[in-house]
Amino acid sequence: MTQRLFGLAVAVLFFAVSFSAEAQQANKIPRVGFLIASSASEQQLRLEAFRQGLYELGYVEGKNITVEVRSGEGKADLLPNAAAELVRLKIDAIVTGGVSSTRAAKKATSTVPIIMTQDNDPVGSGFVTSLAHPGANITGLSNSGGDLGGKRLEILKEVIPKLNRVAVLIGGVQQNAAQIKEMKASAEVLRLRLQIVELRADKDIEPAFQSATKERAGAVLAGAGAILLTRRKEVADLAVKKRLPVMYGREEFVETGGLLVYAASVADLSRRAAVYVDKILKGAKPADLPVEQPTKFELVINLKTAKEIGLTIPPNVLARADKVIR
Repeated sequence: MTQRLFGLAVAVLFFAVSFSAEAQQANKIPRVGFLIASSASEQQLRLEAFRQGLYELGYVEGKNITVEVRSGEGKADLLPNAAAELVRLKIDAIVTGGVSSTRAAKKATSTVPIIMTQDNDPVGSGFVTSLAHPGANITGLSNSGGDLGGKRLEILKEVIPKLNRVAVLIGGVQQNAAQIKEMKASAEVLRLRLQIVELRADKDIEPAFQSATKERAGAVLAGAGAILLTRRKEVADLAVKKRLPVMYGREEFVETGGLLVYAASVADLSRRAAVYVDKILKGAKPADLPVEQPTKFELVINLKTAKEIGLTIPPNVLARADKVIR
């Protein structure tokens, strides 16, 4: 009788422990990391759009999901530590804000799902095998749709009909090889000569503008890398000082005094990243989720800056702008 009671007690205890463990698992709040190269304050538009995307899918931060934001604060050497910290938190997925963030996350983990929100060439960067079949733990969104660089050159040519030389400031020649190739093909059609200038650090910014001036570039096409984004006010001021029209790759540049932006909507890409998070939290594997391309592009013009450098924006270009800063 005693043995039977003891056995019953053990069975009840085992059931209680199992039920408690299952209940805890069921009530576990998913944790998602958001890794960015620049500071969180500079990425508010992107973070708010991502949170809005989560909300639209039924996720309320602090209630049924937690978002952990980590930043490199504009310093490349801080990104690996930020990525490693997210992995130590045992999060369910990492959303990345750009190429450098994705690269840092890739080095930090080969198992935690990584969701890109911005990469010109995910295949060329070595993040995925193909857009249709990513093949590992990385998927997400590319910010390049068709010949985006070519379209920017085309707009510059419309704004400055006599333009014949453009300096291209780019964060890395190797990882942007496909983009450079497309731009060169478009430049040939538009009868433009390109001067490719690689930026590896903050100290390269002023010499890059000096080089553009020395080579008599009539305009500058600036990428959207973390180096330029973090120093965007300085870049805008340099452009005005040199009286150089500059086309940028992110709206934040125009809001701090830049002239022109034509780019995939960062807010839209960040909002769509929430869809990937939702699918992964429901059991989908990154390798099975195709990389998607942008569907929304925006042209933003700063007329105050145009006036400062003595440039008149043609009416047909102004009419196509999604946003005009006066």
